[in-house]
Amino acid sequence: MTLRRLLLVLAGGTIGTAARLALMLLVPDHGGFPFAILIANIVGAFLIGVVAARLPASRDLRVFLATGILGGFTTYSTFMTGTLALWADAPLVGAAYAVGSLVFGLVAAAAGLRVGRPRRDAGVRDAGAPS
Repeated sequence: MTLRRLLLVLAGGTIGTAARLALMLLVPDHGGFPFAILIANIVGAFLIGVVAARLPASRDLRVFLATGILGGFTTYSTFMTGTLALWADAPLVGAAYAVGSLVFGLVAAAAGLRVGRPRRDAGVRDAGAPS
């Protein structure tokens, strides 16, 4: 880790964390259910998948976007505290939130990797296709 990369993560994390706070202000909890965190984690997982598929790990832009911005935007700790708060009031809802977040996060990350993966036939036309 170089100082440059550390600063990229710092700057990106600041942006991502501020974006998550803005989302939390725009999408308040309803009945104690943390919708904004669910949205942030699923959208963030998808976008991290896209970035991971498109940019090599060695690129500074990937460090800035994935580790910095999207790492700050998504949040494991808030997910866990939200799950515990739901669990205390409604154990079934808390369990559904935890399992749903994990499943949808995995699906979103896989979709992001698939969408972000460059297509092998991009820009190549079928020789027999009409123009």
